[in-house]
Amino acid sequence: MRYRSSDEDSARWQDFRFRPGDIVISTRSKSGTTWMQMICALLIFQTPELPAPLAELSPWLDWLITPRDQVFAKLENQAHRRFIKTHTPLDGIPLSPLATYIVVGRHPLDMAVSLYHQGDNINRGRLAELTGAEPAQPGPGRPARRPLREWLLRWMDSDDSPADQLDSLPGVMWHISDAWVRRADPGLTGPTVLLVHYDELCADLEFQMRQLAGLLGISVASELWPSLADAATFEHMRAQAAKQAPDPAGVLKNPAAFFRRGRSGAAAEILTDDEIARYYKRAAELAPQEVLDWLHRNEPHGPGRTHEVMAR
Repeated sequence: MRYRSSDEDSARWQDFRFRPGDIVISTRSKSGTTWMQMICALLIFQTPELPAPLAELSPWLDWLITPRDQVFAKLENQAHRRFIKTHTPLDGIPLSPLATYIVVGRHPLDMAVSLYHQGDNINRGRLAELTGAEPAQPGPGRPARRPLREWLLRWMDSDDSPADQLDSLPGVMWHISDAWVRRADPGLTGPTVLLVHYDELCADLEFQMRQLAGLLGISVASELWPSLADAATFEHMRAQAAKQAPDPAGVLKNPAAFFRRGRSGAAAEILTDDEIARYYKRAAELAPQEVLDWLHRNEPHGPGRTHEVMAR
């Protein structure tokens, strides 16, 4: 499957040469991509003082802003264990037995609220300049952006195909459901796929980092864990936004605003109980129950059940 948008194209993965140990972070927008990149960086380099900005250490391969040959050359020249960013679902990228694929799941309502606010932080003129797209013209003919609650309700009811809108609710559910099916193969005949839940990173970050290190075959000295876990906190990453926000091309108006909140439950502050129930009814139409049970774990917006954090 090929996924394309105004600034992404999954076809850029064609002919990419994998190495043993490569890590691919495949995550929906505002679902913990940068957080997982930072965690992987800390596990690989084992110091809070990273040797370069995070976006340089972990390039976004399918982003059209940077020429593909330049991204490939950068990755080819990296001597450390590589960890590569993509927002493409696993059915849109090569699946190599040499690599481990990490997919982070977040409650879709929280992801959507964060996505809405992220939209206000993007310099659309700069983005159009970099992609060659026609910039949107302000003025009376351009409709104003919908208020958050109205936008969120429309997002919940969207029928957009994942192929057209990956950040729609159908797109989010497809990304996780596809990864869920693939997680069963523990790397014996194909790639290793790990699912990590955003809320559990929030709940016990050091434990999750230790668990992930074990699954990636990375040994970390016990005395290093406190400093590594602290460097991966929301507060620390926000303080280091200039180095850690995914903005090598200057598309963000405010890099620190990229790390806006870092916790769950925002939609419960916006939607009524009936509207949240409407979301769950819609979600049940888009994904298997076992996927929904895992994705909605701890239910910041309603009742739920507890499941394993990392699914294999």
